[in-house]
Amino acid sequence: MSKPRGIDIDSVYPVSDYFGDDRGTPIDRFYIEEFLEKRKHLIRGRVLEIAENTYSKRFGGSMLYGMDILHYEQGYPGATIIGDLTQPVGLPENVFDCFICTQTFHVIYDYMSAIRGAWHMLKPGGTLLATLSGIAQVSRYDMDRWGDFWRFTDLSAKKAFGTVFGDAGVEVSQFGNCYAAINFLRGISVEEVDKNKLRVIDPNYPVIITVIATKGNPS
Repeated sequence: MSKPRGIDIDSVYPVSDYFGDDRGTPIDRFYIEEFLEKRKHLIRGRVLEIAENTYSKRFGGSMLYGMDILHYEQGYPGATIIGDLTQPVGLPENVFDCFICTQTFHVIYDYMSAIRGAWHMLKPGGTLLATLSGIAQVSRYDMDRWGDFWRFTDLSAKKAFGTVFGDAGVEVSQFGNCYAAINFLRGISVEEVDKNKLRVIDPNYPVIITVIATKGNPS
């Protein structure tokens, strides 16, 4: 850990407008990647990811036999499926064993339809590994292109995903604390803070919400 560069605690401006990505690893990514590392046994079979397959390749093991990329724009590089999560009718049905969907639902206005789209694509018994934004700045990149609409709590995540997957099929956790939230909002990177302090969980300061949602087998 090095001392954060150029921090003025009285400044009204962040040290980075890019979540700290221009200084190192964004703090939300620390939580996202620890979550996926601990749940990598679920990244198996045919796996779907949004816009790229970075996490499928990084965390998928010997049980992974196929990787797909979903994007809504025709001609998007590397995309194997073109479609809109909010329009399940146009998406493949009962295909995927795992869907890694990080930091996506909060930039979709009709996120309930998007959750239904995720359910639609999973095989019975398949798993959605999702991360949701909690305390965070507006993503200007997303806002200027398609929008940045929501921030979640563990309660809103449980209700939203439970409505689609059923309460018994949903596990929700949250990560973050005041220290993590302040540094994340300032744009300070993981490399500039104490990782042990990041691991302390304070339910009043959720930086990231994680969701494990399993599609039930037909009765």
